[in-house]
Amino acid sequence: MSGGQQTRATLARLVIADPDLLLLDEPTNHLDLGALEWLEEHLRRRSGALLVASHDRAFLDAVVSRVWELRDRRVTVFRGDYSAYHRQRLERDARAARESDSQAQQIDREVELVQRYRSHRKFSKMHEHEARLGRLREERTEAPRSGRSLKLPGQALAGGPVRSGELVVRLENLVVGYLPGRGALAADGTEAAGPVRVATAPFLAAQRGERIGIVGPNGAGKTTLLRTIAGDLPPIDGLVAFGHQVSPAYLAQLRDAAIPGATVLDAILEAIPVTPGEARGFLARFLFRGDDVFKEVRLLSGGERSRLELALLGILPSNLMLLDEPTNHLDIPAREAIEAFLAETPATLLVVSHDRRLLETICERLWVVDDGLAVPFDGGYRAWRAAVADGWTAEAEVKRRVHRGRPGAGPTTSPKARAGGARAVGRLPRPAPESGAPVATAPAPAPARVGRTKLSKEAYRRRREAVDAELSRLGLRKGQLELAMGTPAIAANFVEMRRVTSELADVERALAEAEDAWLELEELAP
Repeated sequence: MSGGQQTRATLARLVIADPDLLLLDEPTNHLDLGALEWLEEHLRRRSGALLVASHDRAFLDAVVSRVWELRDRRVTVFRGDYSAYHRQRLERDARAARESDSQAQQIDREVELVQRYRSHRKFSKMHEHEARLGRLREERTEAPRSGRSLKLPGQALAGGPVRSGELVVRLENLVVGYLPGRGALAADGTEAAGPVRVATAPFLAAQRGERIGIVGPNGAGKTTLLRTIAGDLPPIDGLVAFGHQVSPAYLAQLRDAAIPGATVLDAILEAIPVTPGEARGFLARFLFRGDDVFKEVRLLSGGERSRLELALLGILPSNLMLLDEPTNHLDIPAREAIEAFLAETPATLLVVSHDRRLLETICERLWVVDDGLAVPFDGGYRAWRAAVADGWTAEAEVKRRVHRGRPGAGPTTSPKARAGGARAVGRLPRPAPESGAPVATAPAPAPARVGRTKLSKEAYRRRREAVDAELSRLGLRKGQLELAMGTPAIAANFVEMRRVTSELADVERALAEAEDAWLELEELAP
């Protein structure tokens, strides 16, 4: 069984046993979002005691009422969930730092007085301050020691990435899965005779700078979709296209593949020609310091391997990051460091994750993979879960978008970006369905309008240039107005803000009309 299936089976056995004390060690590992929510609800309803070790902050917020912190070989008890613990810990650290500074000043003052009275041969006063100095040193509060923290560099070791085109990646009628000899398995576990289809993406697109989370149940095809975009798997059918000057980087979920080099330092030196000093300075940001850089790669723990994978990912400049469970095996400070890095990077992000805090913090839009379909969702994680509770499904979303005439384009995907500047990465002929192989078929495209005569090539070219120019002009003006709204002079002037807001609404309306004109023009293409 897969890791998620094994975890669910173990949890099922524990639920049936219903013990007085339930001990769980990282119970959310390998669970999909539906299983996570079920587990949280069950644990909240249990009457027995629960002791859980976990790095899942959203899970801890949902199920615990006290936190035992292991720090500096001591156990400290905090009341409340993880968020309450985090606030209390920051307050305690700040208070301890202030007290330590104040006591240090008092100790320095007493040392000065002892030396003064000794030089003046006033021994009774000297002994009095020596006794006070001893008490201060015994009662001194130690300042909290700052542990080693992950500090992801803002720039790759080889320099910064180039600016990509507006359209970063486009998927059109893409069927992802496995071909014979490339992982295709039949239901009985033997190698399948034909391709095994996992999911179909009628149309998905990512714009420059977007942060998109890829979500769905285990086994739905999230990793298969990401591997296909990364070029690790060939598409069964359909198109994967990248925009102008797109430089992707891929972090795999199953990190058991061979890493070049015998040691951590070797892995960096074999990936890029730099000096050992530069490599060691770069590795220090990923907590490989001192002799840590000479550790053998094969002996690294799960967390150490994850940090090395992140280091290798950050060597070359990339403006498209394909991340599959980037927080796996990492502790909470490392997860928070990754969140801070992803929030600040200008790169476009496609992130497969079950870390709900990461999804809520970073991703403003989702691609949902479920029921054999991959569809966009115009909102974040919480909005998606609320929509699912109201009956939202991937199949219904495809039908809605087909009815609107735009099968899967997100709200920021312009027709111009979809049409131009993309280079095709793979398109294979559509194979016939194999018996016994699961098939996910793309929904039928919207019917073309009838009764219209196709344009000549020259007429189409002239009209296309005019529409493209209008889209470019309106898009540029829209960006200028949005930028103007953020300036202090406009924000502080009600009249100017009202004028800019009104013009922005007009531009957005004109932009929508121009996009409709583009769609109609495409139907008349020769």
